[in-house]
Amino acid sequence: MKPTQIALAATAMTFGLAAAAALAGPAGPIPDAQSVRGVVLVHGAFADGSGWRGVYDALTQRGYRVSVVQNPLTSFADDVAATRRVLARHDGPVILVGHSYGGAVITEAGIDPRVAGLVYVSALAPDVGETGADQFRDFPPPPEFVIETQDDGFGFVKLESFKIGFAGDLSDADAAFLRDSQVPLNMAVFDVEIGHAAWRTKPSWAVIATQDKAIDPRLLHASAERMGATVLEVEASHVPFLTQPEAVADAIDGAARAVSR
Repeated sequence: MKPTQIALAATAMTFGLAAAAALAGPAGPIPDAQSVRGVVLVHGAFADGSGWRGVYDALTQRGYRVSVVQNPLTSFADDVAATRRVLARHDGPVILVGHSYGGAVITEAGIDPRVAGLVYVSALAPDVGETGADQFRDFPPPPEFVIETQDDGFGFVKLESFKIGFAGDLSDADAAFLRDSQVPLNMAVFDVEIGHAAWRTKPSWAVIATQDKAIDPRLLHASAERMGATVLEVEASHVPFLTQPEAVADAIDGAARAVSR
């Protein structure tokens, strides 16, 4: 095993202990000496950054400086550029977090030297030369998740199956609002080959929702294994950042504490 791999394995073990401790009860304020004090949150397809509010509140209360990227979802390059602009506003190391399609974005943008670690929340994690669509080759999306693509190439999640496919553990009212406030996605983003895979050189973690009906949990586990990521499972739908924000915040907090040691 190479020295870098040994270091990453040690970091992963440290995170595992930190995550277990965090799940045992609410985490306190971050220590004054902790080096990683910034977090950048990247949303996925068909949504915007407002869904991170619960995670944002939990992390800022612990003392983190948290920024939320607003991906335009007009092209993969546009979303990576939006993420890089937000990273540039941080003057210290950060944990970069991506949900769903946002995982592809942080995989590309995460090579930024400010990024100390990556957290994938129910997220894709392509390799260099791989597209987002390639990741679904062995594990297609569950049948409950249906995307309707318009003539202009932009897609929406089908209205009739939105809740079961995207947010099964939200209330009917909250799921309806999420459904009716969808941000259209340029479906061409899934055909873009990744140029850089930040997880190959930086420690990574994966929050996997066991009831995910948008991305097969088997795909999420396979991606995590390929990355050598530390895994935290949560019993949730595709949007654990909405339904279990404290658990997701604990995972991010644990990652930040681990890479600061």
